Formats: sequence, C-alpha cells, structure tokens
Amino acid sequence: MEPFIQHIAENGVELYRIDNWLNRFPGVSAGFTGRNGGVGRAPYATLNLGLHVGDEPAAVVDNRRLLAGALGTPLEAWTYGEQVHGARVQLVEPAHRGRGTLAQADAFPEADAFITAGRGIMMAALFADCVPLYFIDPVHEAIGLAHAGWKGTVQQIARRTAEAMGQAFGTRPAALHAAIGPSIGACCYEVDDRVIGSVTAQTGLQGEPFFRPNPANAGKFMLNLQEINRKIMIEAGILPQHIEMTKLCTSCAGSRFFSHRKENGRTGRMAAWIGFVAQSG
Repeated sequence: MEPFIQHIAENGVELYRIDNWLNRFPGVSAGFTGRNGGVGRAPYATLNLGLHVGDEPAAVVDNRRLLAGALGTPLEAWTYGEQVHGARVQLVEPAHRGRGTLAQADAFPEADAFITAGRGIMMAALFADCVPLYFIDPVHEAIGLAHAGWKGTVQQIARRTAEAMGQAFGTRPAALHAAIGPSIGACCYEVDDRVIGSVTAQTGLQGEPFFRPNPANAGKFMLNLQEINRKIMIEAGILPQHIEMTKLCTSCAGSRFFSHRKENGRTGRMAAWIGFVAQSG
C-alpha cells in the first residue's frame, strides 16, 4: 500500500501525508508537499517552497505560510536548512524555531539531515527529485529528516542520521521507524558510469534492484535511489518491516511534483516535513 496519501487542505495546498503514522505515532506530523495550491508563477507555479531557486521571495514566504496553515501550525515553528548534497546532521533545538523560514540567510548552513526531540518544532527540507527520508524513535520520542540525492545517498546519510539519533537521544536502530518519500524513480533517473562507480565503491551495492543498464542508451544506467536508501537503512539496523517506501516518482508525476531533471533545472521545490505538533501522551 502506498504510504504517502494525497490530501488537499482546506486552503488548497496539496499534501502527501504518511497517513498510517497518524494513529501509530500520536502528535507526529509527517509528509511531503505537492506543487499545487500556492501563489507562485511559472516556472515556479505554484507551491514553490525554495528561497534559493530564483522565485520571488515574498511568494515563497507566502507559500510557506500557506503550508503552515494547511497543517495547523504556526509559521514560527518551522525550521529550514541549506541542502548541499552532503551528509551533515544538524541537531534542532527549541531555540532554533523559525530558522531559515523567512530568509535563506539564517537557514542552517550545509545541513542535509535534521534531528530533534523538541516539541512544537516542524523540521523541513527541500526537494525536486532527491529522496526524503523520515525517522521516528517512539521509545525516546525523537524524530529525524534527511535529504538524500545520489551524493548524500552514497555518503550513507540514512545511516548517519540513525547514528546521530543514537548519540543524541539513545535511539536503537531496531526501534526506529522510517519512511522513504517521493523522488525520481529508477524509471526516469539515468546516470553515467561515474555515478555508478561511486555507488558501488561507497556502498558495496551492485546490480538490480539498485541499478541496471539502460538498454536504450549504451553506457548509461537507471539508478534506484529509493531502493539503495532502503538497503542502507536495513544494514544500519532498521527492521525491514519498519520501513515504508513510496512508489511515487517526481519525474513521472509532473503535474503533481516539481522535477529538477525533467524541467531542466528551472523549477520549484517541494518540502518534506516532520515534527511534534502536540505533547505525547
């Protein structure tokens, strides 16, 4: 069953929530935005949430305000970081609420993963084909969010996020629940042998289901970042039955998602979010 279920909020914002987490983890909100329901103009139409892509800053902030309203959270509860395709994990504390929300200049610098045990904090990361990774530790009531492009994937940002949660909160990998969200799929993500060389050298993974030659283009390969991140999670100790994985491809579903690859780099950004919206218990 597809874990990311489309919802259209009352204010028109397109959301993809992890519905089966709502009852299992009370007080946690997690999901992914679509491209519709905002105020932006082409090529960022309409729900662009990235301040760094050339869109009008006022329109982006309005869209972030619409997203906060769609989820019933205050705008000042949100935190945004600057994703750089690395593997640095940022601990987010209550004093950080609001960072990066109104201006790119005060976003967390060079951070591709975020963890917190704080209440009233909504962590967000930005995407337009890369893989969003979500983590919940229900034992220690801690959460994580990571941005995994191919570079972050081969640097094993999934493992690093789980390890950082262990160091910060005492999280055990076997207790973690994880989700892998909408991204470009193996159906659309063509790469060259340089990328495949990095995948095999840094992860040890080879062949299907992680990648396969593209019979229509000699010397090129179709890369499955979602499956690679799932395998890295399992090798890090997360139980397979605790991992939810989408089948949504951001490139295939161009009417619903921005795609950096499909739109030749000039497009908007979706947001993955996760946060504690209420005290547990």
